[in-house]
Amino acid sequence: MDPELEAFVPFLPETDLNDPEGTRKTVAALVAASPPPDTSRMDVEDRTVPADPDVAVRIYRPHGASQGAVVWLHGGGFVFGDLDTEHPWAARLADGSGAVVVSVDYRRSPENRFPAALDDAYAVLQWTAEHAAELGIDPARIAVGGHSAGGGLAAAVALRARDEQGPAICFQLLNQPGLDDRQQTWSARNFTDTPWFTRDKTTAAWRHYLGSRPATPYAAPARATDLSGLPPAYIATAELCPNRDEDIAYALRLLQAGVPVELHQWAGTFHGSQAILSADVSQRQNTELAGALRRALAA
Repeated sequence: MDPELEAFVPFLPETDLNDPEGTRKTVAALVAASPPPDTSRMDVEDRTVPADPDVAVRIYRPHGASQGAVVWLHGGGFVFGDLDTEHPWAARLADGSGAVVVSVDYRRSPENRFPAALDDAYAVLQWTAEHAAELGIDPARIAVGGHSAGGGLAAAVALRARDEQGPAICFQLLNQPGLDDRQQTWSARNFTDTPWFTRDKTTAAWRHYLGSRPATPYAAPARATDLSGLPPAYIATAELCPNRDEDIAYALRLLQAGVPVELHQWAGTFHGSQAILSADVSQRQNTELAGALRRALAA
């Protein structure tokens, strides 16, 4: 493990996905106690996207923004996370990329199981494309992206948009995405005591999300048999993360299907460790994530 990250491991908060409400409170308190992001160089607006039910979004418009946008989906194992806990990350992504960021407050499990979160994310994608002129963006330069469970949702949105001839997506920004409920890879089977995210937490996340329903490719994109025709992707993985191997396998399958992919495996990191902002490797991770989006959305 990277020594700068290892020094913080004893101080990581305990989270138990078998206690969704307790975990939500823990994460919300952690973010509330952290210094707020600098939003002086952007406009931030809360909106409601009409859907069934309506979906809350928070829109970040950097001053002098490019005409590109990303529909951004927070992490949290499908269980925790919201617009407020994602606020620091969405603001930094907007600032670093120059893109309009549409952060989505999708419904969470286990109260709302699959496909609720996917339906919310897809509704926001459609709304963003339909309101491109109002938002000051080019409808041909809309990306989807997210962390962890949100990365898996972004990949599922890309699959659904392809299959339903929905809004054109120009790019997928997938950071340590959760893609495969089967947990059969080496990293999924062996990372049982890694910091922050483990095999047991992965199991709990998928159980909450799926309930008793069998997984489909729209729930677990790694199950998709055909990855052709999908948007170019940037996929980032953490060395000490249960999702690592399924993410690398997905990247390779995209390449084999003719989809351009940039894959970055971050040595010495663990799932979500980029939140430790003082570490050099975290700074490089966050800069690279924003840079990948900026490059993809360039005119």
